[in-house]
Amino acid sequence: MPTYSFRDTQTGEIEDKIMSMSSREEYLKENPNLETIITGAPGLVGGTGDRTKTPGGFQEVLSKISDANPTSSLAGDFGKKDHKSVTVRNAVQKHRDKLGGSITE
Repeated sequence: MPTYSFRDTQTGEIEDKIMSMSSREEYLKENPNLETIITGAPGLVGGTGDRTKTPGGFQEVLSKISDANPTSSLAGDFGKKDHKSVTVRNAVQKHRDKLGGSITE
């Protein structure tokens, strides 16, 4: 839960409270002499979105699986990146799209 800072408009005292946003709204209604103040930047959670970096050992395993299954979607992400492998994958995908995905390994 976030920490909110409040200033008493009558005394100038500042206090911090940990509460939910809805609790803060109720607290301010019950205490009209308080106002919310911003004492610093909000704490942001870092990250790179929904994807994380795959560990090296597991990446090697995925690479071996994709080499054994060159037409799988896994091969596009972790397979060989040389010109021939990419061309073969693209050609298979093109024909798969043409036939409505009915090509199987």
